[in-house]
Amino acid sequence: MRVALMGAALVVTTACSSSSNISSASPSAATPAQAVAGGCGSTTIYRGPVPAWVDDAGAHNNPDGLPYVIASPADVAGFVFGYPLRAGHPENPSNKILWVVRLPRNGSDLIIAAHPLDAASPTVSVVQPANSSPGEIYPSIVDVPMPGCWHLDLRWAGHEAGVDLTFAT
Repeated sequence: MRVALMGAALVVTTACSSSSNISSASPSAATPAQAVAGGCGSTTIYRGPVPAWVDDAGAHNNPDGLPYVIASPADVAGFVFGYPLRAGHPENPSNKILWVVRLPRNGSDLIIAAHPLDAASPTVSVVQPANSSPGEIYPSIVDVPMPGCWHLDLRWAGHEAGVDLTFAT
């Protein structure tokens, strides 16, 4: 009887730990990311499962539950910590964006050049060194002087992508 109970306990423990690992390891393909209100220009803001390349490039350590954007071309994802982003220099929360790049950083800075979507100025520049880990990531703070839809050009290691983001008042 004692052997039977120990065997049953082992089966239950193994079954529980296996199913919990499967469910937390990756989101269900049946649950796609959902668009979130607040996108602008050609960029959609999503919440939910990320594309596999984002998970891989972020070393399987990306933040959960945050809204994110995918740049064009789809070589950069940006996780928006302070959603919605706000014009000026907000501090609680700040305009933190974690950029995850599909193509290797090769030790290169991420250079962000931002301007209003329909105007060449004013411009904002941010340079983020490739000194964060794990994965191909660049944490940044992007502050802009006025609300509206802003286009951000992202350049690193000879690669380029662009994304449009709304900054509220």
